[in-house]
Amino acid sequence: MLKTSSALLLALAATGMAAGLDPNNLTGTRGLLLIDKMGRHVRFFDPSSFTEISSVEVGVAPHDFAISPDHKFAYIPVYGDGIYGRNPNPGHVIAVVDLAKRSVDGFIDVSPYQAPHGIQIDKTGTTIYVTCDISRKVLVIDTQSRTIKAAIDNEGTGHWIAVLPDASKAYVTNKNDRLFVSVIDLKTNKLVGRVSAPGGTQGIAASPDGKLVAVSDSTKPDVFLIDTKTDMVVDHIPLEGVERGSYKSRYTPDGSKLLVCNERPPTVNIIDTKRLHAKQTVLTVGKDPMGFAIASDGKTALVANHGDGTVSVVDLKSGKIMSSFKGGVGVETLGYY
Repeated sequence: MLKTSSALLLALAATGMAAGLDPNNLTGTRGLLLIDKMGRHVRFFDPSSFTEISSVEVGVAPHDFAISPDHKFAYIPVYGDGIYGRNPNPGHVIAVVDLAKRSVDGFIDVSPYQAPHGIQIDKTGTTIYVTCDISRKVLVIDTQSRTIKAAIDNEGTGHWIAVLPDASKAYVTNKNDRLFVSVIDLKTNKLVGRVSAPGGTQGIAASPDGKLVAVSDSTKPDVFLIDTKTDMVVDHIPLEGVERGSYKSRYTPDGSKLLVCNERPPTVNIIDTKRLHAKQTVLTVGKDPMGFAIASDGKTALVANHGDGTVSVVDLKSGKIMSSFKGGVGVETLGYY
């Protein structure tokens, strides 16, 4: 076990991720991966010039992704041709993409479960956790055998998921289907709590230290924080300049900032995590922003704009939009590796 852990640390050090070690908040310098949901492709870009290198088709409406800690594979749920609550031809596979070869290595069939959407991974890279909203399950999948180890009843539809860095618990948002955030014990694979969310919930992200989970209210401009020791809401952060509920949140790998994207208006709010109620930096981005990537030096954030296929480039130090580039037809999310 010690040898395996040491090897993993060395591998992460080589990619610039020795600090933090949150497997679901990785970054790197080797490449840039874009999940082009509307274009049905995974696109590979040069992380410096932002020019497209190649792309590969993975199926109808890929949404989220998880990258293995050694940066060898990306696991991408293929959701189906609909949207949340209206998905007539739901998908049932997880595409496995070889990042070095930039090609599909295979598919994990999750049948009979349908509509895989949110995904997270553990720090060993041997287990992924996937929500299937139509089936109301969280699947625990072995990446070595590419088989399902457990199907956990989530009660709600379960759209997005945040797994703590130590993989002890998962928190799942249910949008407007069940007005709570599901708390799942990943040691026993059981639903153990429900954090009330009267407005419904959208995006969710665990802090890099695992102490807090940030949840986007789906109806009002508010992000609330859950203490992972008590599973109670300990703070609310009103979002400046936002008309209604936010879509998704993301901590920077060092935990110093919380980024929140909003569709109405299309903005990103940057929140200082040491001064949660201080004035926020609010940036106007492209249409329907839905996802983030953070560069390995912590200086740059990328915002995926699903509505127009662009990517906004944000300088995190100055809090300004530096440029934008075309990323596909409709990019849901993206990540450095």
